[in-house]
Amino acid sequence: MRLAKLKLADNSVRVARVEDDGRFRVLDLTQVENVRSLMDVLNSPDPIGMTKFLVDKNAPALDARLVTVLAPIDEQEVWAAGVTYKRSQVARMEESKAGASHYDKVYTAPRPEIFFKATASRVSGPGQPLRVRADSKWSVPEPELALVISSSGKLVGFTVGNDMSARDIEGENPLYLPQAKVYNQCCGLGPFVWIPEGPVDRPATKIRLSISRSGAVVFSGETDLDQMKRGFEELIGWLVLENEMTRGAFLLTGTGVVPPDNFTLEDGDAVSIEINGIGTLTNPIVKAHQPAA
Repeated sequence: MRLAKLKLADNSVRVARVEDDGRFRVLDLTQVENVRSLMDVLNSPDPIGMTKFLVDKNAPALDARLVTVLAPIDEQEVWAAGVTYKRSQVARMEESKAGASHYDKVYTAPRPEIFFKATASRVSGPGQPLRVRADSKWSVPEPELALVISSSGKLVGFTVGNDMSARDIEGENPLYLPQAKVYNQCCGLGPFVWIPEGPVDRPATKIRLSISRSGAVVFSGETDLDQMKRGFEELIGWLVLENEMTRGAFLLTGTGVVPPDNFTLEDGDAVSIEINGIGTLTNPIVKAHQPAA
């Protein structure tokens, strides 16, 4: 089952189930007390059952061309795990000679790297711009599976994530990680939340990245979840340890697709990330000119 957060033609925001034909079936959130948003549905004890109950069967399904799909986030925090793929470990060691040993050790350590990524206001949905920092000369997208976690700390679903990263800033000093990762329009989420009704087939779940410039693909790559070293519940366990998620959370699980070291995003690029079962998240890239000193 897939859920979406939509903006209709009258600018109202609604929650909907994504039908097999790509149309949307709106949920009637007035039927249950204290359920007023997608976040409330995801935080319910049984999101699938709640969704089936709330579907407005009397309303026609909405054509995708008549709605705007928003990022599937309300008030949740966004966190991220780093160095969970071998490719990411190698890239981090290459970008930061001073911190190389730290990245090497965290890949095999019992405790993973987990860091704060974004508030909801810093998240962009499908078609909305993602930003390269004006003070960065080497920035890349990081295509990732994002875990959707309820307020009780339970894994309830998945979405596509883009963990934008200023590699030159982090590489200069690992202590600059918050500046390399957390800024305006630094994270993409969407288009939908996928709630599987059975176990996830990790080897069959592909993550594909495509970057276009002036209409031509300038980089593409692919990995699968079986290349990720950590388990979903393992990462969630470390996130919620001494860290209550009162509204729920999104947890980006790391990247296994890294563009070459001579590549950096430019203003006007378009980044598309596809994960089968969920959908494709596409965002234009913007970069402001750095003010003169």
